[in-house]
Amino acid sequence: MEDWRHCTMWLISCNVLPANHRVTADTAQVFDLAQTLRDGVLLCQLLNNLRPHTINLKEINLRPQMSQFLCLKNIRTFLTSCFEVFGMKKKDLFECFDLFDVRNFGKQAEVDVRSCCLSEIKQTEEKYTETLESIEKYFLNPLRKFFSAAEIDKVFVNIPELVKVHKSLMVDVQDSILNKNALNLYQIFISYKERLLIYGMYCSQVEIAIAVLDLICKEKEDVRVKLEECSKRANNGKFTLRDLLVVPMQRVLKYHLLLQELVKHTHDAADKSNLKIALDAMKDLAQFVNEVKRDNETLREIDQYQRSIENLNQPLISYGRPKGDGEWCYGFYVTHQQGHAGFEFFFKTRELKKKWLDQFEMAISNIRPEKANHNTHHFMMHTFERITSCSCCHLLLRGIFNQGYLCLKCGLGAHKECLGRLDICGKTDSAKPKLKENTPPPDPGLPRMVVIRDYAGVPCPQCGPPLSIHAGDVIELMFADLHSSWWQGKILATSKIGFFPSPMERYQAEVELLDRENGTYLVRHRRKECTEYAISIKFNDKVKHIKILTKDGCFYIAEGRLFRTVLDLVEYYKQHSLKEGFRSLDTTLQVPYRELSNGNVPKAITRSGSVPLGGCSFVPPSSSPFWLVGVAVARHDFCSRDTRELSLLQGDTIRIYTKMSNGWWKGEIDGRMGWFPSTYVEEEE
Repeated sequence: MEDWRHCTMWLISCNVLPANHRVTADTAQVFDLAQTLRDGVLLCQLLNNLRPHTINLKEINLRPQMSQFLCLKNIRTFLTSCFEVFGMKKKDLFECFDLFDVRNFGKQAEVDVRSCCLSEIKQTEEKYTETLESIEKYFLNPLRKFFSAAEIDKVFVNIPELVKVHKSLMVDVQDSILNKNALNLYQIFISYKERLLIYGMYCSQVEIAIAVLDLICKEKEDVRVKLEECSKRANNGKFTLRDLLVVPMQRVLKYHLLLQELVKHTHDAADKSNLKIALDAMKDLAQFVNEVKRDNETLREIDQYQRSIENLNQPLISYGRPKGDGEWCYGFYVTHQQGHAGFEFFFKTRELKKKWLDQFEMAISNIRPEKANHNTHHFMMHTFERITSCSCCHLLLRGIFNQGYLCLKCGLGAHKECLGRLDICGKTDSAKPKLKENTPPPDPGLPRMVVIRDYAGVPCPQCGPPLSIHAGDVIELMFADLHSSWWQGKILATSKIGFFPSPMERYQAEVELLDRENGTYLVRHRRKECTEYAISIKFNDKVKHIKILTKDGCFYIAEGRLFRTVLDLVEYYKQHSLKEGFRSLDTTLQVPYRELSNGNVPKAITRSGSVPLGGCSFVPPSSSPFWLVGVAVARHDFCSRDTRELSLLQGDTIRIYTKMSNGWWKGEIDGRMGWFPSTYVEEEE
């Protein structure tokens, strides 16, 4: 499509032109569009549609009747608003007579994308610094007469320090981009990383600042009036102080995105490598700010718990981060082997009991990490009062309490995952024996699962011997492919090894069936209820799902026809249409999902209670949907702090399924699933 027709479609989408305007006709030409815009009226209306009240319609002539004076006046009003309101550069705008005389009506020359990235970094930094200065000039200083010193500190946090840092940063960024071709831009961001750490304090207190501001406005009428007056002086009343207070948090979390785009469009190898270092620094900064904010929220939550429990003398903060739960239904006792006081625990389900036992195991690992005494160090979990970087990987120790580990001998700080990579302790206790050099590293352990339903070996896997399992068994995974129907594992109690059905749910069933022929079906456990079944079938090129209901120990999809087993139900609907229960589903169960391509059905079709067999294509449920959004390689080791996190080793390939804006991603490595910080990996393109 020609450029001018793209322009026409955009004007229609902006409600400037009607959909049936003559410029949309097949016979229309670019001259017709020029004639339509020539008097400037529609252009002025366009700006008002994009941003209401940009132009006062009383200032333009709505019926210029092609008067040169009136048309040029309208066009100049449009161009002036583009420059003053929308921040467009004059060199990017056309001349008044170009439009009126219908000349030079072509597209503006394209600008180098990298130059646009640099321009955006410079312009947004200038605009942001201007915003910070306006907060200080038009709000903070005038309000000192109305607010107490404590209220000023609570509402404006450390705005003056931010102003000072960004005035300096803006000058350096301008000098780099305008005078040095941005060759030292990466050094600027690296050097300012330490100074920008003050955002941890601001972002963790901005919600309290807004709450305090709202309370003051509610209680003091004179303050509310003064704030409105300040807002009018600052920006003609477009943005209130409440609006402006959230801008710093948005800005600090955008630096790595701006640099990421610049890296993408930088082709010089040396420049790209340098900018990646700066990008890592800004990612680390964003991660640090998010963790500090989260830790402050956690401290406030712990404080609420502390004040809600009567006669509680111990500080709850000493127990670490809270792991909240809901209503409890199950309970058990944990007694001390030497007869000391025991504990009583309550849980909603048996599965949660297992999860909490895993959490206890993880907590013990955090308190006494495996590599705590590596190379004669003596590391203990520690709360660092000052912002500290890891002595091994040099990334920040994130958060504000229990951020990492401190060697009580030499004073080094480190992440848990870095403990085993540090050199020999600088202050070694000679009385202690040295570690043997060739001692093999301990087995880190494979991921484990708890069985929630029996599998007796049917249907039989084609890839190896079946593993008979029973509810409550603990399986150590040995091989787990998310797209495979069978996983390999070992029962810890008996050391038996074999294959068992992999998890599958509604979404994965759709993915598996979409590439199959119509009539292909499978029977699966429902995700929410492990004792209930569902049929997934491809019909008319779409995947449909049918819940199998139960009544008096029988199974059915239409109330008038009950079956003793799921197998009987499937066998019946192989011969009879499903429209008995669903009018729009006029098909039979034709091709089992696990039927081989040559039409043969796998062997070992035997009966085991009500469990469907080979011809039924039984597939169990999954714990979560799998939607691959990317692949990354671990650049640093990362040791999980609880069972929700995913430990990484340098060089690991991670399949990414979820990306959160706070810098945490969810992914999978060899069947292990969990959350990890994005700053520890590099995503492959």
